[in-house]
Amino acid sequence: CTESASATLEKELLKRLTSPKWIVPVVLVIAVPLGRLLLNFGTDIYVVETPISASPFDCGAPAVDAVRFAVIGDYGAAGKIEADVAALVNGWDVDFIVTLGDNNYPDGEAETIDDNIGQYYQAYIHPYYGRYGAGAAENRFWPALGNHDWNTGSIEAYLQYFTLPGNERYYELERGPVHLFVLDSDGQEPDGQTKDSAQADWLRSLMTASNAPWKLVFMHHPPYSSTFRRGTEEMRWPFAEWGADAVLAGHDHLYERFQADGIPHFINGLGGNSRVHRFLLPVPESIVRYNRDWGAQLVTADERCINFSMVSRKGELVDSLTLTKWNVGIVLSCIVGQGLWRRETEIWPCVNALGKSLEATLSDKIAVKWGGRWVVTVTTGWSSANSVSIPKTDGRRKTAQ
Repeated sequence: CTESASATLEKELLKRLTSPKWIVPVVLVIAVPLGRLLLNFGTDIYVVETPISASPFDCGAPAVDAVRFAVIGDYGAAGKIEADVAALVNGWDVDFIVTLGDNNYPDGEAETIDDNIGQYYQAYIHPYYGRYGAGAAENRFWPALGNHDWNTGSIEAYLQYFTLPGNERYYELERGPVHLFVLDSDGQEPDGQTKDSAQADWLRSLMTASNAPWKLVFMHHPPYSSTFRRGTEEMRWPFAEWGADAVLAGHDHLYERFQADGIPHFINGLGGNSRVHRFLLPVPESIVRYNRDWGAQLVTADERCINFSMVSRKGELVDSLTLTKWNVGIVLSCIVGQGLWRRETEIWPCVNALGKSLEATLSDKIAVKWGGRWVVTVTTGWSSANSVSIPKTDGRRKTAQ
């Protein structure tokens, strides 16, 4: 190419690149993701992708089997922030507390554990041998292990401080209508933390056998996250398939709610650590993101309803989600023509023996319960003239939110 031809080519290229035809698409390609990043990036974020219509008062009263409990994460760093969150929790008059790990910063040592935990929560711990009070008459404090509890390579201080069920690293218990499964998601867990580990086998076996209306999983490392960590893939177990209704985790010092595999997941890591993590671009599963202040979750449950509400230490309602199950009278018949069953206890033998489907004629949201196990759930309303075929199932089907 001659010098004159080269100069002409440069002018033509510059002309094209600076024309609106080229500039607008280039600017859009850069500006759109950059703008979305700026809206979500930082430590003063409160984004709600779907309007919040639930309330902490949706569930629990006047049911006699109702329970109220608090969930705190990444809290064990003695100081004003932890004291504020503890005051919030104490004001709720809860039945018990569940933690999501990192109970004892910075390294899970015996020298710091009572200052980080007992100073604020001794009234829920039994037996309690610390110096901050008399403790509780029965244990109402159920912690999960976090990476900072494992920092020294040993959790001896944790095991000496708490008296917990099972092997004490991961365990389960039932309180009212809720079956709690507390996992150890740390890579140092002797029984593993992948979906094919001994710990996962333990969870699958117990959870699929549970007849509790609500089955909740608690752990430290979240499967999903909109922070730089992007979640812990090793903990993406098939929780919903095994019967879980929700998964709660910490590790990231913020609050985030997701919908993944048909059930809600939460990150609640605002219990006391002064370092707040930043959001990056949200993952597709993300629904609510918040890191403006510290706080805790209040969970209220009865047999038909459970509510998860995130509240800041100043009392601001950050997020609220209610899940429901219904149990009303219906008429069911086997579609192979075996007659009508009008009593709930007769539904399961029909399904189990025939291995077919059920046909339901109904007028409202309904669920079928047999022997304490939720067998079939229909969540959409039909007129009495319509019917729906419901596949055979050996466990519960969750209702819509």
